[in-house]
Amino acid sequence: MSTENSTAATPPDRPLPPGTTAPFARMHRWLQRGILVCLVALVIEGSLTVPALALWYGWPTLSLTQICDEMMKVRYSDDSLTCRQGAVDAPPLGGRPEAAGQTTARDQWGVQPKPEWQHIGFRELVKIHNDRIAREKAAHR
Repeated sequence: MSTENSTAATPPDRPLPPGTTAPFARMHRWLQRGILVCLVALVIEGSLTVPALALWYGWPTLSLTQICDEMMKVRYSDDSLTCRQGAVDAPPLGGRPEAAGQTTARDQWGVQPKPEWQHIGFRELVKIHNDRIAREKAAHR
């Protein structure tokens, strides 16, 4: 019998974690490394998602609160909606969901709902915001 086949069954030099047998120690090490790489990649991706979306929607021109306000107004087709800051009483922790009682959304409801609002392109919320401000100024004159 060759030594290559018998080395897989020999116990490693260091102690194995609980639940790991000697034949599967190498596989567990590679699984741990792969999972660690995936977790690091998810953290990096998550940390870049919000800044990238903020830039897409128009962050240097609009604040994050204004971006949130514009998204609410576009999503529910209601110019009076605004985002609440300080989410202590927001949906996961308490209070009503943001869409509860919203009857202004122009969507086709059913098993697979279809939103009727338009796709928001690169920095289009800035244009929507400026158009809304211009309409409000024209209405007050």
